[in-house]
Amino acid sequence: MKIRQACLIALLIALGFSAASTLAQDKGEELRTVHGSVIDKNENPVSSSVVYLLNTKTQTVKTYIVDDSGDYRFSGLDPNIDYELHAEHDDLMSATRTVSSFDSRRDIEIILKLSRKKGAH
Repeated sequence: MKIRQACLIALLIALGFSAASTLAQDKGEELRTVHGSVIDKNENPVSSSVVYLLNTKTQTVKTYIVDDSGDYRFSGLDPNIDYELHAEHDDLMSATRTVSSFDSRRDIEIILKLSRKKGAH
């Protein structure tokens, strides 16, 4: 009987820790940010570029128009979801970059270089 009680207590403690971890995620403490800049082939910032962020789970897309310094920022991202992002400006686009759910960093910097024509593979 004492072994059952000890197992029950251990289980309740483990469930308590699990609930606390879930609560921390619900409060946004585990959310992450992806930021960086958009540059041209000469590594100059390209203002007014549009950065596209695709949530690979829901297929929703967020966009960000970069500032005069070529900088962008997406915050409040779920760490358990993969994202894909790329930049476009006029007829140029960057390669698509992936932010993996296996990447444990909370603050991720990605430089997007406009290096190819839209529609080119």
